[in-house]
Amino acid sequence: MKVLIVGSGGREHALSWKLGQSPKVSEIFIAPGNGGTRLEGTNVPIKDDDLPGLVKFAKENKIDLVVAGPELPLVLGIKEALSKEGIPCFGPGAYSANLEGSKAFSKMVMRDSGVPTAPFQVFDEFARAKTFVESKGAPIVIKADGLAAGKGVVVASTVEEAIEALESMMIRKDFGSAGERVVVEEALQGEEASFLAFCSGEDYALLPSAQDHKAVGEGDTGPNTGGMGAYSPAPILPREKYEETAELCIKPVLKLLADRGEPFVGILYAGLMYTPDGPSVLEYNVRFGDPECQPLLMRLDSDLAEIMLACVEGRISEVDVKLKSETTMCVVMAAGGYPGPYEKGMEITGFEEAEQVEGVKVFQAGTTYQDGKTLTNGGRVLGVTALGSDLSIAQAKAYEAVEKLSFKDAYFRRDIGNKGLK
Repeated sequence: MKVLIVGSGGREHALSWKLGQSPKVSEIFIAPGNGGTRLEGTNVPIKDDDLPGLVKFAKENKIDLVVAGPELPLVLGIKEALSKEGIPCFGPGAYSANLEGSKAFSKMVMRDSGVPTAPFQVFDEFARAKTFVESKGAPIVIKADGLAAGKGVVVASTVEEAIEALESMMIRKDFGSAGERVVVEEALQGEEASFLAFCSGEDYALLPSAQDHKAVGEGDTGPNTGGMGAYSPAPILPREKYEETAELCIKPVLKLLADRGEPFVGILYAGLMYTPDGPSVLEYNVRFGDPECQPLLMRLDSDLAEIMLACVEGRISEVDVKLKSETTMCVVMAAGGYPGPYEKGMEITGFEEAEQVEGVKVFQAGTTYQDGKTLTNGGRVLGVTALGSDLSIAQAKAYEAVEKLSFKDAYFRRDIGNKGLK
């Protein structure tokens, strides 16, 4: 079958790499792709938000399955646009995609389905939001309601910082229309884990736990990013707790959406916080996380194309999702200055040497290929991912490979996985 993957990040490189291993898949196209995806299939110069262009390409090229990597095309309704042409899409419809597209919608779904989450209020007027923050005090969390590329959440440790975040979102419009409405919620303390499931209506198959590292600085300091590294499994969410956790945060949401006539197909990602009172859901995503996708797919020991087809065809309960027992870890190498302004167009070297480290795969994210050279083309540039018999071995291999890769002003955290080792 022919597959079209939509997106251009490290997640899409991992998806194209894994789907390419399936005997079912004859051809892979990636729109728009990056310097790494060209090694796994054919890059197509269509942006991820160009729904007419994507549908036209899928139709003309007789695509059998479209896999939406990022959230934007899902929120815009790519599933509906493709279904009009009879083309299957792995990913939820626009209504369900609002679990990620709107923080307010997501919190209301959690409330309505009984999923544990922090107490919250929604505001579309700056003055009311400011008064509420002043009455509540800090620490407090401010979230831009709409899509802000993983950067629209501020955990404010002071009231001043919270008001500055409100001004940034609601007055200065630093996140465009995404910040016109905000969610203000109680700050939860604890350790985070990511929990993902392949979903088809009310049926699901669980992936192993993972832990992302959102803050740019070591020791989880500095501003939030799209993710500086991840590993799987996360000891804070052990295998024996998977079903119990699914009952808490996967099953109720799938039931509620099915009851509303909007059955969820695709990946449901629950971002959990383990507080002294037990796990609480911080957010939902409607796609593979990036960088969690990279270590999770390295652990997947089943045919990804078969799993995705089973979700689309409503038979996920018949498919066995097998996993490798090893641990995987991904270290993100970013451009100096990220998540603020950064340079592009710097040559990257050392791919061959890095991948000679046993169990290592270098997934490319913000890269492009020009005149025989791979150049930086984004903030998060590479996801150096390693498979090891335990976390300490996976960590050692990942960092050994990182040292063999080079580009000007490369930045990476040196403490990915340390929480798991503790």
